[in-house]
Amino acid sequence: MTTSFAQVNGVSSLTIRQEEAPAALDPGMVEVSITYCGICATDTHNYTSGGQIPASVFGHEWTGVIAATADDVTGLPVGTRVIASVGAACGVCAQCQAGHPGHCDLAFAEANGVAPGSPAHGAFAQSMVVSARRVMPVLEGLSDIEAALVEPTAVTFHAVRRTHQPLGAIVVVQGAGPIGLLAAQHARHAGAGHVLVIEPNEQRRQAATKLGFTDVIAPGEAARAHVLELTDGLGADVLYECTGAAALLQPSAELVRRGGTLSLLGFPMTDSTVSYGDWQIRELTVIGSLAYTRDDFLGAQRAIADGSVRVSDLHTGTIGLGQLSAMLDELDSGRTEHAKVLLDPRI
Repeated sequence: MTTSFAQVNGVSSLTIRQEEAPAALDPGMVEVSITYCGICATDTHNYTSGGQIPASVFGHEWTGVIAATADDVTGLPVGTRVIASVGAACGVCAQCQAGHPGHCDLAFAEANGVAPGSPAHGAFAQSMVVSARRVMPVLEGLSDIEAALVEPTAVTFHAVRRTHQPLGAIVVVQGAGPIGLLAAQHARHAGAGHVLVIEPNEQRRQAATKLGFTDVIAPGEAARAHVLELTDGLGADVLYECTGAAALLQPSAELVRRGGTLSLLGFPMTDSTVSYGDWQIRELTVIGSLAYTRDDFLGAQRAIADGSVRVSDLHTGTIGLGQLSAMLDELDSGRTEHAKVLLDPRI
């Protein structure tokens, strides 16, 4: 039996290829039939850069069903609904041996598609073979669409958890794309006293309002004045920077009060110019966040399951493999109305 998958083969170019399903799986591996795979900015960057990101990361927000397992794999019977995850801390890498399992080298390599045995391609595919470490059963009650959105939910769950946001904090979320909207919901779930969302795009502001955020404004001097008014001139306790726009890093920091926290989720593709002296004088705490740990996936699923974080509202379209190239072009153009598009390889 053959399976189809998408692979970047040049700058803003991809091809749909076929491969034979393996007759037998290597130890520790499982085959997953893909139900949905989300498209994110990392996928778009990989496409427009001609494949500069590891091949297995091109399509990393997936959910599916166990189709086959190696003989030594237990606890994942055929038919189990699963999501993409990373393995538990390995206990033997340098980070784990030094007492830092939350930064396990193996789990980090898995998240970035460079671990030994990483898939040959991502989940813009009908099926894929992946280590059993990399899958997690879907919690009962989650729909397939919700399951497909667990991975970005885990990214933002991880960031808010790392930030140690104080209860009752005045929080600013810069950017209301999928990551910003998820981060805002986690911040609210974590006990923020007030959440202000700053976003230039009117449709994204409407999306934030639909999710229950009542303080949603466009960027600019009015936004800065509003932050100062909310905080008696001090600035935000916590600001989550979710745009990844390098030019916004210093202006974002300037919205944070002295002694407050700047939490970085967006990933800039160019160098940023900041005022180190400003950050030092104001004793800012700066938190960098990338990827996740296995328990972030469980926490993210629970947050979705109990309604604390709503992800289905982010889903704005579903496409098939044959439409992937055109959708990546649209998302890269900056003129799309989509928030989160899912690819269904069955159509």
